[in-house]
Amino acid sequence: MTDTPRLHGGDAVVSAFHAAGADHVFCSSGSEWAPVWEALARRHRDGEPAPCYLDLTHETVAVGMATGYGLIARRPQGVLLHAAPGLLQGSMAVHGALLAGAPMVVASSESTTYGDAPGHDPGGQWYRNLSVVGGPHGIAQPFTKWSTEAASVHTLPTMVTRAAELAWRAPAGPAYLNIPLEILLEEWDGREAKPVVRPGATHSSPEEVDPVARLIREAANPVIVTETAGREAGGFEALVAFAEAWHIPVVEPDSAVCGNFPRTHPLHAGSDIGPWMDTADLILLVNCRAPFYPPSRRPSRAKIVVIDEVPQRPHVVYQVLFADTYLEGDVANTLRQLTKRAKDLDDRTAEVRRAAQQERHAAERSAIEAAETAAAEAEGIDPVLVAATLRRLLHGQDAIVVDETITHSRVVRRHLRTAAPDSYFYVQGGLGQGIAVALGVKLAAKERPVVLTIGDGAFAYNPVIPSYDASNAYELPLLVVVFNNRVYKSMNLNHRRFYPDGAAAQTGEWLGTDLHRLPRLAAFAEPFGMHTETVDTPEALGPALERALKAVAEGTTAVVDVLVTR
Repeated sequence: MTDTPRLHGGDAVVSAFHAAGADHVFCSSGSEWAPVWEALARRHRDGEPAPCYLDLTHETVAVGMATGYGLIARRPQGVLLHAAPGLLQGSMAVHGALLAGAPMVVASSESTTYGDAPGHDPGGQWYRNLSVVGGPHGIAQPFTKWSTEAASVHTLPTMVTRAAELAWRAPAGPAYLNIPLEILLEEWDGREAKPVVRPGATHSSPEEVDPVARLIREAANPVIVTETAGREAGGFEALVAFAEAWHIPVVEPDSAVCGNFPRTHPLHAGSDIGPWMDTADLILLVNCRAPFYPPSRRPSRAKIVVIDEVPQRPHVVYQVLFADTYLEGDVANTLRQLTKRAKDLDDRTAEVRRAAQQERHAAERSAIEAAETAAAEAEGIDPVLVAATLRRLLHGQDAIVVDETITHSRVVRRHLRTAAPDSYFYVQGGLGQGIAVALGVKLAAKERPVVLTIGDGAFAYNPVIPSYDASNAYELPLLVVVFNNRVYKSMNLNHRRFYPDGAAAQTGEWLGTDLHRLPRLAAFAEPFGMHTETVDTPEALGPALERALKAVAEGTTAVVDVLVTR
């Protein structure tokens, strides 16, 4: 007769993540997670269900992949980091997940007894090196939605459940749990957590929606501004239907974090709200956390309606919306309610709006075509040519673009012209997460091609080797396109802007910007057996990208380092 194995805190963690509906646990290994590994090994041996475990070699890769996966799956995943140092290493990516609205439960661990208690010896490293005053949950508090410590193995599963529920609810983002090593090792009685269910929806009432519909009906020059409508389930489609029903143009400012509206649509009005600041009489902020810059730049005469489930973002330090009316609750539902109320829109009003936007759209199309013609005729590879070539090659492939460019981000958005839900994401927070986020997106959408557009400066910040290792280990092929201008251009631009006649301008000594000394960026992928190309002529660009996409379709990550002229 086989004895029933003794369950412990590691089993409680695995059980709780499974109950929370986590498809994956992304782990950057630390010695405290041995109880979790043992629990997973036992479940695998015994054929019991458990989340898929990913063994990753860098904290940014673990958190970034959870971010990318959460952007597509829209439900919380598990992330395990090592003690306070691992949390600190991954903290930029955790903050990025907060800004991106990616739900996850992040956990790390500390010892609480330092070897002075009976039972298992946690090891001297906790006493000497790893512990921080106040615990890692104190460190995590500013860049997570919720942060605390699990105080008992008996409450541990429910604490993981609570963290997952908080992470999932609007505004979605990371929750953190410090799980002391002694609790992971402690015997557990097997009381499992209740499965986590999808959050319920809140809706704006008809009494709140009707006056807004009246404002829209009476407006002569309304405009929609959105940053994250496409992040919500059904939000992309609901925004398209709403804009079409009322004939209202849609602006996606540079602060947009995802694709919210088809950039090929006649109602798409670019990324600049400036032309409407003095002319619009109604501005509809749909999931738009920071519409005006500087924040005190108030529209001269427009009424402002804010449509957002959580308009006042708790994690935004300074936020100014100038709202006259709030419609709070599920954004897609609110937009659908407003769409239904567009039936009696005056024909003349609709025609005036339509004609004005058609003129703007035609001008933008002409400007895009002119820029692409000039790029095709220029010497060397202009960034516009790279984006336009990618658009042509990706047409009809249902691709997803993850963007971690800085000075080229406007070019990427404007000329790639993504048009489908979940087809574009901009990496949030500090640079260095792009490859990992793209890998997480690929993990959630394995049937779709995933392209990372990235600058050479951002590429240098990424944990490249651990990212490529994850790509190979978990069969997640990407196309990585580097916009390589051999300079930290944004830093150089700011230096020139602040000190146009300064010493650097006089002597040519531009510090903090030169990247010419970096080796061939594609070469880092060669030891992993990946497809690599370096391109420096316009004639070679298209064929190189075609070969790279073919390699990706065959299951191999491809890195194309494009030497652009600006």
